[in-house]
Amino acid sequence: MTLTFLTIFPNIMECYFSDSILKRAIDRDILKIEFINPRDYTKDKHNRVDRPIVGGGAGMLMTPQPLFDSIEAIREKSTNIYVIMATPVGKPFRQNDAKRLSSKKHIVFVSGRYEGVDERFIEQKVDEVFSIGDFILTGGELPSLIMADAICRNIDGVLGNRNSLDIESFELSALEAPSFTKPNIYTKSSVPSEFLKGNHAKISDLKNAMAKCKTKYFRPDMYKKLILGERKNKR
Repeated sequence: MTLTFLTIFPNIMECYFSDSILKRAIDRDILKIEFINPRDYTKDKHNRVDRPIVGGGAGMLMTPQPLFDSIEAIREKSTNIYVIMATPVGKPFRQNDAKRLSSKKHIVFVSGRYEGVDERFIEQKVDEVFSIGDFILTGGELPSLIMADAICRNIDGVLGNRNSLDIESFELSALEAPSFTKPNIYTKSSVPSEFLKGNHAKISDLKNAMAKCKTKYFRPDMYKKLILGERKNKR
């Protein structure tokens, strides 16, 4: 997969791919990472990419011309691109989206700045718009990296053990159960004894119960759906 990041601050994003799992995926040619700066395509003599908001309003807005031309420059090299942008008014980004998008060949992440991006660019050039939460950030670089990370780890070969995807939060409509490692006792607190007995069926049952408890406490909205789904399956 090729990931292209459209951002006026590529330096703050490049370092994320210089270590760990994604770096190894790049070294093995599973991933290809590119950065495009809209400033390189602006026709403004002062190299600006922003303008005041039409109709009034605080702050500046990213103007469409550099963004349009940036996307067209990418399309000249790769016709099969899928353009994604993060914005607080987008639909929530979920694990199912990450899994679905991991099958794409070339994703372009558009990182807005200032007060956002001219709506005409979004309507004409962006394929999907997502929100990573009900809060405001100074730019779209962090959301782009978050979505890219979530997507990439679902690509075959990126994770060392793909089976680890099967037990993560959201895969079974619940949050992941608590996990433990050695030593068995630390600060007078012990690993649950059932985990130490080697009965995998009982360990699985305990993990499912603990996952439900965690989901009920931290995500009552998910817990409600989980219980409703279990009731339907029993009918």
